[in-house]
Amino acid sequence: MVVAPQNFKGTANAVEVAGAIAKGVRSVWPSATCVELPVADGGEGTVRALVHATGGTFQRTRTTDPLGREIEAAWGMLGDGTTAVVEMAAASGLTRLRESERDPLRTSTRGTGDLLLAAARRARRVITGIGDSATNDGGSGMARAFGIRFLDADGNELPEGGAALARLQRIEGNVDAALRGVTFEVACDVRNPLLGPDGASAVFGPQKGASPAEVALLDRALARYADVVESRLGRSVRDVPGAGAAGGLGAGLVAFLEACLRPGAALVLELVRFDRALEGADLVISGEGRLDHKSWFGKLTHTVTRTAREHGVPTGLVVGSVEGEARERVRADVVGVRVSSEVPGAESMPAVASIERAAADLVRTVQAPRWLASVGPLLECGGGP
Repeated sequence: MVVAPQNFKGTANAVEVAGAIAKGVRSVWPSATCVELPVADGGEGTVRALVHATGGTFQRTRTTDPLGREIEAAWGMLGDGTTAVVEMAAASGLTRLRESERDPLRTSTRGTGDLLLAAARRARRVITGIGDSATNDGGSGMARAFGIRFLDADGNELPEGGAALARLQRIEGNVDAALRGVTFEVACDVRNPLLGPDGASAVFGPQKGASPAEVALLDRALARYADVVESRLGRSVRDVPGAGAAGGLGAGLVAFLEACLRPGAALVLELVRFDRALEGADLVISGEGRLDHKSWFGKLTHTVTRTAREHGVPTGLVVGSVEGEARERVRADVVGVRVSSEVPGAESMPAVASIERAAADLVRTVQAPRWLASVGPLLECGGGP
């Protein structure tokens, strides 16, 4: 059996969720072999999930948070010894700031640049997850960490942050030699362009604290940035799908590292060798904190389920909560769904305990692996939603 959940955001990380599901399975099937492959989509928790799933190691680097304060942040070397994984949220994420500190006019991705540079000195391939950002600087802060300078008309270096890019006239310098010859891939599930009504500033700026007037300012600043990047580097980043991710960090990664933006779910499953884990498996159990209509549009849970089905392996889900529309959508795709918050007594028990009980209830509907070939959808039975 393969256990491949993502985190229950704000409740339990993916490693804890996978462990709880496996424990619940073994309480019903003591002889079950559970391969725990916690997964993530590129946002917060990606490093932890991939290091655990591949038998890798955590690394720590001194860097700065979105407002330039010194911190220490973690990244990972995967079990193959040649691939590193960095999540921008570790240094430049919203969780690094109090709500009153959110200010995309001046927050910077420089800390993420420090992590990428440290990873490139150890690895031949660097995977970057770019979810949960606090920034809107187009990746210019990241590029500063690499040795790039952003200058105004008088030749003065611009301050950090997205707003200052409105005064950008020249880009000077070359990236650190450690970055050359390294392959950079980005786990990016959004397709937003850099600019306009669907761009980085308009769509993601408000959640980072930008007012309508500030959104307009940031969009103009990123437009100026895109113009200078194209004239200096010869790379057009305006309309690249995903360039607007993480406040335009997607654009910066393409511009300065020639990174490849890839669907996060597929990239993560490749890294944990999910296809190989499915060989000989009787069942996959996946899950997430909230199963909603977005879960079935190429997101991680759907990608896990679809991949398992392509290999002839049925999937069950353990989730924290479920939206009505999603309840109907998954009927034909999974053998069962259990909602941990609906486990009797869940309100008074730790989250991992309710996840464990929900997993046990799910597998009780499948009394032996030989049933799996003929079992039908079980969404409504045995205490499920």
